[in-house]
Amino acid sequence: MIKLAIFDVDGTLVDSGTTIHRALEVSLSEHGHECPPRHEAQKVIGLSLLEAMQKLVPHGDHPTLAESYKDAFFDLRQTGQAEEQLYDGIEAMLAAFEADDWLLGMATGKSDRGLQHLIEVHGWEGRFVARHTADRHPSKPHPSMILANLSDTGAEAINAVMIGDTGYDMAMAVNAGVAGIGVGWGYHDDSELETAGATTIARTPGELLGISQTSIVPQ
Repeated sequence: MIKLAIFDVDGTLVDSGTTIHRALEVSLSEHGHECPPRHEAQKVIGLSLLEAMQKLVPHGDHPTLAESYKDAFFDLRQTGQAEEQLYDGIEAMLAAFEADDWLLGMATGKSDRGLQHLIEVHGWEGRFVARHTADRHPSKPHPSMILANLSDTGAEAINAVMIGDTGYDMAMAVNAGVAGIGVGWGYHDDSELETAGATTIARTPGELLGISQTSIVPQ
């Protein structure tokens, strides 16, 4: 049996909310738009950039805003102002999954460039056997990224879990026919996760392996 754990990135593995909000402030103000406060703006984290901009600025020039955001985030990273630290316990949690013979995948609203930067910074090259981003797939909650993870690894949906912090992740899991496990330290609250279809919610990274083990169908 191939066991597959698919992880969201922002809000699940790394705490990037401060930098995302700063890049939004810069990019929106450049085009005369006011950025919502962080607790509101972070609700779009996880969506592809175009969809995020459509929610934040319904009548804006969404492609231009998306490009401005990319430039702003890249500038913050290049000047050492980007904060994309791992949440406490993430490294130990990933090691525990690997020790239990799980394959690890990713399904993220990040760009390929942004994800590759994180892979290099945290020494994750080769750790995640499937990596799918918003650059090559429809936005969450479309199931495309999860289905591509399943295809890459040969895992069956009944033996896979999607782990994420937003309702978009949980709805994507439902749409793909895999168990959705919410995490309680990210950018959406419990009610949003549960309404979207989370089977359960982990309070700490250390709980995730045990929850995942009970969420798949043993063979």
